Amino acid sequence: MREILGRRRRLLSQHDDGRPELIEAALTYATRWRWPVLPGVAADPRARSRCGCPDPECTVPGAHPFDPGLLAATTDARMVRWWWANRPAAPIVLATGGSAPCAVSLPALPAARALAALDRAGIRLGPVVASPARWSLLVRPYTMEQLGELLYAKDFVPGSLRFHGEGGYIALPPSETGPGAVRWERAPLPGSSSPWVPDVEAVVDAVVDALTRTGVSAPEL
Repeated sequence: MREILGRRRRLLSQHDDGRPELIEAALTYATRWRWPVLPGVAADPRARSRCGCPDPECTVPGAHPFDPGLLAATTDARMVRWWWANRPAAPIVLATGGSAPCAVSLPALPAARALAALDRAGIRLGPVVASPARWSLLVRPYTMEQLGELLYAKDFVPGSLRFHGEGGYIALPPSETGPGAVRWERAPLPGSSSPWVPDVEAVVDAVVDALTRTGVSAPEL
């Protein structure tokens, strides 16, 4: 236990040259858009495919909260500056739900095909966050009851769809995680005071329909 705690302290206290765009982005999310954020645990610097947290089987390396925990997410500018002054390369983690957007995510290749189908159909989407493995479509906050009713009414829902609601999180651009860089596939409009996001019903309906029509089953990942 002593060894694990010592390793955690070393990893969390490491400083490097930093990336000024990270703190600038974190401050935009927190202070302009009022999205609660916190620093995630970085990937293991010795092997980026592994996480810097003590879990050797971590499935989201470098892309999740660890210390501080998710409940520490804030829109307070002073706290955001302090975090990234001390951990300048930490990924930016959004605490989804509440006053912040939620998200629907699916594997990258089916997501790209689904977005192309939605564009052809003229369906409006909000911001889309892309990592090498998965893309996340931001949606308005929803309750678990809303989500349950929505999914119950569906004849088919791809098993690879994931829902990031209250108590969930996603990494935001321009974070670097274990699988690679996080970027905007569909960026919010420049200067947005609060980016527009669609209802979860519209996104799930459109994505499931697009995946069905294009013959993409989106296997579980």
